[in-house]
Amino acid sequence: MIELFRRNIFIIFIGVGVLIVLLFMMNQEEVPPQEIVQVSSESSSEDLSSKELEQGQLIVDVKGEVKQPGVYEMAADTRVKDVIKRAGGFTGEADQYEINLAQKLFDEMILIVPKLGEENTSNTVIKSSKVRINYATVEEIQKLPGIGPSKAKAIVEYRDEIGYFQSAQDLLNVSGIGEKTLESLLEEIQIP
Repeated sequence: MIELFRRNIFIIFIGVGVLIVLLFMMNQEEVPPQEIVQVSSESSSEDLSSKELEQGQLIVDVKGEVKQPGVYEMAADTRVKDVIKRAGGFTGEADQYEINLAQKLFDEMILIVPKLGEENTSNTVIKSSKVRINYATVEEIQKLPGIGPSKAKAIVEYRDEIGYFQSAQDLLNVSGIGEKTLESLLEEIQIP
């Protein structure tokens, strides 16, 4: 009788264990493998840049406390929450409060998700070395070649009055910016 009781308890525990595993697996969101573009550490930046990106595509590097760190190709209108989801979500040790999930992604963005309790000495999102002309301050714009205080102020005023620049060519509409100045800026600015 005790043997039968033990066997029934054992079978019940196994059944409950199987149910828990099945429920856990059903609640996990899987990312289809074809959506992930990961670049191994052996890949050179030339490999990535030689790939033809569709119009409106961005390349974002996700590091730190995500389940699948790597380099991802994302649509231009996506946000940090989208690339985190694409990277498999946060790990259990991620400090989610250090991440602005609503921030828009931009090309060459590096997103570092810190570990809980880790002192965060850098900004969690490291920006590219290019000046994001649609978001830069007058002081940041002045660091560009050939741009002094008056041109930087004109760029910001134009942006505030007319709206964000859609292409680098839009800068030609700003007073004081000509073809020569624009040519010197092309490698230094980023739109969006």
